[in-house]
Amino acid sequence: MTTAITLVRGDITRQSADVIVNAANSSLLGGGGVDGAIHRRGGPAILRECRALRASRYGKGLPTGQAVATTAGDLDARWVIHTVGPVYSPDEDRSGLLASCYRECLRVAAELGARTVAFPAISTGVYRWPMRDAARIAVETVKATGTAVEEVRFVLFDDPAHEAFAGQLP
Repeated sequence: MTTAITLVRGDITRQSADVIVNAANSSLLGGGGVDGAIHRRGGPAILRECRALRASRYGKGLPTGQAVATTAGDLDARWVIHTVGPVYSPDEDRSGLLASCYRECLRVAAELGARTVAFPAISTGVYRWPMRDAARIAVETVKATGTAVEEVRFVLFDDPAHEAFAGQLP
């Protein structure tokens, strides 16, 4: 089955999906940007589960390129999948780590039985990944990843991000 890819301009915390992906920092304890917005809107249940993960499996934090699920708290979703994107470097190719974020989120989503996944543009905020390149990696990775997930929705905060992702689709 082919996974449908859709684009939405808006606020990821307002989406209705089985999974909302959080572009988290390795601490899993919230932060700025998408991470902070998801923790604020999702409420304390997400932070409780993230703290439990830190106390058990991820004592040193979630490694870059990996993904882990928690409750979605007050969000209109069943789960939040947290992934840590790489910081962009013009001197080192970290594109494999960025692609891994998308693959790992889809793997975890499929294990959970999720049919719809809403992604932000991972690593494009404070981690400074150039939007066009991030869009290319995201779309190519989703297309190349075999998954039972039926719909991947890229939720893009502004028009330039939406245009960059639209440029990657036929």
